[in-house]
Amino acid sequence: MASSVAFPHDFPFDPAYGYDAPDALLGIPAPPAPEGFDAFWRDRSARARAVDTRPVLGPAEEERDGARIHGVTYTSVGGVRLGGWLALPAEGPVRYGFVVGHGYGGRQDPGRDLPAPLPGSAVILPCVRGMGERGRVDGIPDLAAEHVLHGIGSRDTYVIGDCAADLWCAASALTALVPELAGAGLPGGPRLGYLGESFGGGLGALALPWDDRFGAAQLTVPTFGNHPLRLTLPCAGSGEAVRAHHREHPEVTGVLGYFDAATAATRLTLPTLVAAALFDPSVPPPGQFAVHNALAGERELQVLTAGHFAYRGMAAEAAELDANRTRFFGERLRAV
Repeated sequence: MASSVAFPHDFPFDPAYGYDAPDALLGIPAPPAPEGFDAFWRDRSARARAVDTRPVLGPAEEERDGARIHGVTYTSVGGVRLGGWLALPAEGPVRYGFVVGHGYGGRQDPGRDLPAPLPGSAVILPCVRGMGERGRVDGIPDLAAEHVLHGIGSRDTYVIGDCAADLWCAASALTALVPELAGAGLPGGPRLGYLGESFGGGLGALALPWDDRFGAAQLTVPTFGNHPLRLTLPCAGSGEAVRAHHREHPEVTGVLGYFDAATAATRLTLPTLVAAALFDPSVPPPGQFAVHNALAGERELQVLTAGHFAYRGMAAEAAELDANRTRFFGERLRAV
């Protein structure tokens, strides 16, 4: 496939997949939901919301960008104890709350996910099970190509479902630790924001439709969109491991249908800002745009030149996205 969105690269495939402008990508649909899709996710959400997360806030580890950053641990589904970071305002009260999902490399530190989109924010940055030093769980691989296949034989054992639950439990830990956010989701109470990139973007699309504690979201180059199409597209990311597994186990498509971020997006009514790339060797752009196209609520799109790839102009596009993020959440989240 040829494309006018071209960079010098060594990949044995076109990371633009023949699409050279957003117009064609904006026509990519979501696959239909498999039987019992909504009930499956509502049940998982209810079980996660019932978990006593017993969060523990550790001592401050650093202070920067107007935030004091602490280690945090909490319990998720299955009694799994996970860790991460909680950033609190260094001065003044908490006015907003955010959950931030990480990419498929895991999270080794808070990194560039701080500062928060809005001043006065409490931000939890969890490490989902299997990912990063603070998310290690015995028996769950920490390499993306192995992690993405863990438990894939059944919708009830697939690790991706438990990772979505880890985000729900992170939100519970956040609201338990920060009294100002305790009423999140209640009538007249605050709503949380969600940010997720790549793996965290796909998990967000899967998790957010079923959780009324959130009020707005940003999904950047989200993965897991339109699995039937993704299975036809070579890539350098975790999707290639799924493609290889599918060649030996074609029946896995029945499981993947329950974990399709584009299908879930058809149930996502929150205002959502999507940053989707035209060229991406790790997460094929058609899947990213499928998530955006399927959103059931208010949506906003920022088209990126590339994702998971260094290019000239990347810093300027990132700065534009940061500004859009601040505006987007500032317009849609009410301060405590």
